[in-house]
Amino acid sequence: MILPVSAASAMPPGGAVDTATFDQILQPVWKIYNFVKYIATAIAAIVLVIAGIGIMTSGNDMMKRENAKNTIGYVVMGLIIIWAAPFIIQLFAG
Repeated sequence: MILPVSAASAMPPGGAVDTATFDQILQPVWKIYNFVKYIATAIAAIVLVIAGIGIMTSGNDMMKRENAKNTIGYVVMGLIIIWAAPFIIQLFAG
């Protein structure tokens, strides 16, 4: 479960800050992040299907097969980074 970052766990430099105001600033940032995350996931699903078709239609052409495998690897790594970003932020903020 992803816990949203709040002012208590991610204090900006400079001392005491009104936590309610900081949380209000973070809300649109999280909305944008979630929107980008789901759009990137949808695009990644399409690219994975295209790469899968590339593997199936590659026949004996090893270059096409390797390109499709590399594409799948890059897409999976990108998804891991996008979906793990909140955990990484909490790790460094907490």
